[in-house]
Amino acid sequence: MSYPGYPPTGYPPFPGYPPAGQESTFPPPGQYPYPTGFPPVGGGAYPPAPSSGYPGAGGYPATAGYPTPGGYPGAPPPGGAPSYPGVPPGQGFGAPPPGGAGFSSYPQPPSQSYGSGLPQVPLPGGFPGGQVPSQYPGGQGPYPSQPAAMTQGVQGTIRPAANFDAMRDAEVLRKAMKGFGTDEQAIVNIVANRSNDQRQKIKAAFKTMYGKDLIKDLKSELSGNMEELILALFMPPTYYDAWSLRNAMKGAGTQERVLIEILCTRTNQEIREIVRCYQSEFGRDLEKDVRSDTSGHFERLLVSMCQGNRDENQNVNHQLAQEDAQRLYQAGEGRLGTDESCFNMILATRSFPQLKATMEAYSRVANRDLLSSVAREFSGNVESGLKTILQCALNRPAFFAERLYYSMKGAGTDDSTLVRIVVTRSEIDLVQIKQMFKQMYQKTLSTMIVSDTSGDYRRLLLAIVGQ
Repeated sequence: MSYPGYPPTGYPPFPGYPPAGQESTFPPPGQYPYPTGFPPVGGGAYPPAPSSGYPGAGGYPATAGYPTPGGYPGAPPPGGAPSYPGVPPGQGFGAPPPGGAGFSSYPQPPSQSYGSGLPQVPLPGGFPGGQVPSQYPGGQGPYPSQPAAMTQGVQGTIRPAANFDAMRDAEVLRKAMKGFGTDEQAIVNIVANRSNDQRQKIKAAFKTMYGKDLIKDLKSELSGNMEELILALFMPPTYYDAWSLRNAMKGAGTQERVLIEILCTRTNQEIREIVRCYQSEFGRDLEKDVRSDTSGHFERLLVSMCQGNRDENQNVNHQLAQEDAQRLYQAGEGRLGTDESCFNMILATRSFPQLKATMEAYSRVANRDLLSSVAREFSGNVESGLKTILQCALNRPAFFAERLYYSMKGAGTDDSTLVRIVVTRSEIDLVQIKQMFKQMYQKTLSTMIVSDTSGDYRRLLLAIVGQ
């Protein structure tokens, strides 16, 4: 899929990137410098804004595959992406399935090292002695069940602005950046109260009115985390995911937790759009890059995710759930060693509602819940990937709430993770993520943001998240 308005061959290089001729997909230098505040990598600047028109008309592509602002519909169209969490009341974390042994509270007991291969972000399981306390960190009880209200569909904190006027907004932004100093509050007021689609229209209107690139102007006025957050908000959602994946695999080392967070949680249509965008914008094959940056069972799991072929039928086949539970037991707890391919096949192909039913059946078959069995049978990145899929089947907003919590817990803040989750979920399910955050940690997401950030960066995050 070609994205009109982007350079046909890719992105400008930066200092340290291979010279021309060795990396033929990049145009000559001298366009945009790589934004400060992003992790240092070898290339891949933010693309120029569309030269004309609004998205879908010569500018950025229309955001096909994304829900209309306001969240996923409660009932997906046939063959469409599932709306999560679609869990009946009382069937979230910690609620035992009827007639069975039930899940123990989530996160699970010993050896639940949710990310033993990801030292940069301590995740559940990193407690003294490897034990997970019976009460969630900072909490007053076991991992929460999903509130009944959350079964009625999902909801973002950002909605499209009424009486939207792209040219008026472009004029306000121009005035905010003109002359001495920058009126950051004016910028915050606009970007935090417009949908992504509206921001693309503001970007196009700005270039039409002033013959200048809005992103280039914003970058010259901003820096650090504020710049990273603003640029993320102005990227089309598909492009932002593709950019994040490219960024995670560039240069020395790989940010595996970013690959897991995106590839294991997106819908089929979102993944297919990301794969196409990755090819058209970076001139690279996502699956090949994943293969070259990962190995073993983790590589196979991510390659499976790159196909975007998970079953998305919302109907649950209880007979199949029972059979899958038996297969998983025989592939892990019921034998010496582990048949990893069996886990990969079931977790990569079954729909999320089907996986939830399989987890309930498994707890009856094995007298142990599937999350703790995965922790016993696997380790490192493949363990984290498999658990992410299961956690999304149980309660997707709780998965993202947990990621946000650990991005800010302890010394320092993982700002890239904080920015990425707040931006990517802001029009999908950030309302539910906030609810789960408060239920799990007995504090609001905004309270934690206030204590971990400062200045305009804090102000803009709070404007997106809401109180």
